[in-house]
Amino acid sequence: MEVKDKSAIVTGGASGIGFSVVQELLRKGVKLVIILDLDKSKGEVAVESLTKDFGENRSIFFVCDVSKTEEFTEIFKKIMDLYERVDILINNAGIGDETKWELMIDINYKAMVCGTFLFMEHMGKHKGGQGGTILNISSTAGVAPLHVFPVYAGTKHAVVGFSLSLKESYEETGVRILVMCPGCTITWMTRDLSNNYLESVYKNSPFKMIMQRVEHVAEYVVKLIEKGKNGAVWVVENNEPAFTFKNPHYLENRVPID
Repeated sequence: MEVKDKSAIVTGGASGIGFSVVQELLRKGVKLVIILDLDKSKGEVAVESLTKDFGENRSIFFVCDVSKTEEFTEIFKKIMDLYERVDILINNAGIGDETKWELMIDINYKAMVCGTFLFMEHMGKHKGGQGGTILNISSTAGVAPLHVFPVYAGTKHAVVGFSLSLKESYEETGVRILVMCPGCTITWMTRDLSNNYLESVYKNSPFKMIMQRVEHVAEYVVKLIEKGKNGAVWVVENNEPAFTFKNPHYLENRVPID
């Protein structure tokens, strides 16, 4: 898919990976990026910076708590009324805090499901739309256990499972589903992970990770949009090139139980 002259929505796009993805999209010629974020001040600063770097009317910001379905739905409808179509949706909004596990489920999983269905409702060919691309941000914790972040890992596994289950709808909807799984990345969320662990397991389990740059993740997010086939799942970690893997399926990897 050629991203030049396309339009995109990025949730959680005012900072961190999301903001870096917005920058990379604009660098590649996307005509408009719509940022949804809860933090009004960060959103306004983000658009000011993007306007300076990429010109007027290339980015716009809406305050939106994507964990609230009614609010997300209302903002999405407003966007469609203004612009009629959006080519790309990146469900990036997320948090990693085991002390706020209910909110984490709402943001990491429920909001991603809501955004996906809203995009399909407005852009799906089965609804008279033009089709498009949805890229859902999971994590390496979505393809492997992460014992100090069990709820976070659960939400990110859910992102992968939901996305792969929807890929079969492509012929009907014309909406391509992609998943990116970043390893630990330097953002506000990872500045002090020790406060966000599940305390009962963290006490006796020091946890070390190689941190990667947001720019590195953003580069491969856009490459996945450009090159990824429907249902593709990419992993990017340790500041190394992205890779994919054969998705394990229990019917193909059965082990008899004695």
